Amino acid sequence: MASYDVLGVGNALMDIQARVQDAMLGELGFEKGIMTLVDDEKQGAVLHRLNGQPLNCCAGGSAANTIVALAEFGGSAAFIGKIGRDEVGESFLKDMRDLGVKIDVDPTDRFRTGTCAVLITEDAQRTMLTNLGASAMLEESDIDEELIKASQYVYIEGYLLTGEKTKAAAYRAMELAKSNGIKVAFTASDPFLVNLIRDEIWDLITGPVDLFFCNEEEAKSLTGEKDPIACAATIHDHAENVALTLGPKGSIVMHGGEAFPIEGVKTQAIDTTGAGDMYAGALLYGITNGMDWRQAGHLASQASARVVSQLGARLEKKFTPEEIENLSRLG
Repeated sequence: MASYDVLGVGNALMDIQARVQDAMLGELGFEKGIMTLVDDEKQGAVLHRLNGQPLNCCAGGSAANTIVALAEFGGSAAFIGKIGRDEVGESFLKDMRDLGVKIDVDPTDRFRTGTCAVLITEDAQRTMLTNLGASAMLEESDIDEELIKASQYVYIEGYLLTGEKTKAAAYRAMELAKSNGIKVAFTASDPFLVNLIRDEIWDLITGPVDLFFCNEEEAKSLTGEKDPIACAATIHDHAENVALTLGPKGSIVMHGGEAFPIEGVKTQAIDTTGAGDMYAGALLYGITNGMDWRQAGHLASQASARVVSQLGARLEKKFTPEEIENLSRLG
């Protein structure tokens, strides 16, 4: 039996979330609704503007958010990332360990722990300003083969493919997973990434990836198809399992040649931060804890709808064991 349901590999970032007006985004000069990489100076200026405002701070990053979601459902999880030897890094470690996540890291003295300023406007759009900091120093030597061997799935975030060192680490994790018979899950992470390295992502889908996560925009960009079902089918021709999210319209899960349309859940969205990460965490929890793919899709749909109805990437109202059990009965 595996010790961990899922091992996540990704950028270790401290998320700093704040509600802002559209005017502030204009003043800062950042495009609304996307993720932008910023240097220390720009991030410092943004955080200075947020000084005195209500902030929600917690360990984050795409894969870390997914691992947190899985852990909060009761799953067993581990995480590999890179932090700086500083107070922010210590807070990251404490936050993850308090949730029961296995995380052993070798902090670096060369860089500060990375941060992600998540600016949320009234229309629930989130603009993410990411300063990778120490997380960009994740490298092959940080990948622990014993952790991989002890897991059912290794979950890789696509953002790692944007840096030379982090890409090497991601590929090393996938290589070790496949050589040890461990499943690999991969998330496209962002439409800009798909447009940037479309061919490389296809190589992963047709190669080591067993479960591919993407949203509608990413799927359309990747396949050239206009219909979401056609997108999912095209990807499923090459990947064993596919989970394609459609925002309020729900999602499509594909497994074993079958398509499982998953209903959307009506909710009032106030913050879309981490919706995809939550979906992935819930679905991974489901398939590693006895649910079939349709049941896991229902759980993921419910979880992502709940998280967008609140501020932040973590559920304020956790799912009870009874709620999870009821969802597991859905056919």
